[in-house]
Amino acid sequence: MGSASHRRSAVALSIAGSDSGGGAGVQMDLRTMQRLGAFATTAVAAVTAQNLEGVTEVALTTASLLGAQIDAVLTGFPVAAIKTGMLGSAALVGVVADRLRDTAAPLVIDPVMVATSGARLFGDDPTEAYAALWPRAALVTPNLDEAAVLLGMPAGAAIVRADLDEAANALAERLQCAVLLKGGHLDGPPRDTLVADGKTIAWEHDRINGANTHGSGCMLSAAITAQLALGQPLPEACGAALAFAHDALARGAQNGHAGLAAVEVAQADPDHVRVTTPTGS
Repeated sequence: MGSASHRRSAVALSIAGSDSGGGAGVQMDLRTMQRLGAFATTAVAAVTAQNLEGVTEVALTTASLLGAQIDAVLTGFPVAAIKTGMLGSAALVGVVADRLRDTAAPLVIDPVMVATSGARLFGDDPTEAYAALWPRAALVTPNLDEAAVLLGMPAGAAIVRADLDEAANALAERLQCAVLLKGGHLDGPPRDTLVADGKTIAWEHDRINGANTHGSGCMLSAAITAQLALGQPLPEACGAALAFAHDALARGAQNGHAGLAAVEVAQADPDHVRVTTPTGS
């Protein structure tokens, strides 16, 4: 992992919500980033009352407080990569876009809209709200439901396996940035598709029976952000992060515990994921 000074020089920032149950949000981001060797900092956009069963209450941070947190981190630390998770409202998305306007660090956007339990976590129209933030993005990591919303698909319409590459490319074109379309909700082996710089790469892995996926999207985007902070190119960062997330979920399923404990011992083992689509236009 390197020396303490090296880890502190690879600073990552998570701008996201707090999960009182510890399994998602900034709590998951902190553990994941630290486990992968980045020094994790945070700006809390929301406080939630939740556990593995669901979300019972949400309170958004004020715009001024969120902005102050971001300013404090950016002026006090050499931030090398940034991720956003739950932002909660168009106003807070605007604050983030304003504060990051002059920051060169790559930004990973996890466009959190709905919790795994089904609770709605974004109060405005996300397609309009995020418009100010897309130009700053190095990568967006939607799941299939979020991608359908961002593509303007009719309510109830679903992205199926045969349409994954087309949907990922369409979203990358629409947002004008790289997209990692997460296919964990597909029937059969999960397939994750990256479109970046006109190239498409896909990874498949075996489905993990009994895995608790609460916070898995947070874990993945945090792992990508950590890898970017450590200097990995985007495709390699995504591949390593997918391997890490798969290993953590597999260990959790084997040992009967949820995400945070598994993250403590997870490894970015490339044998866990298979590149299924050759790099190409």
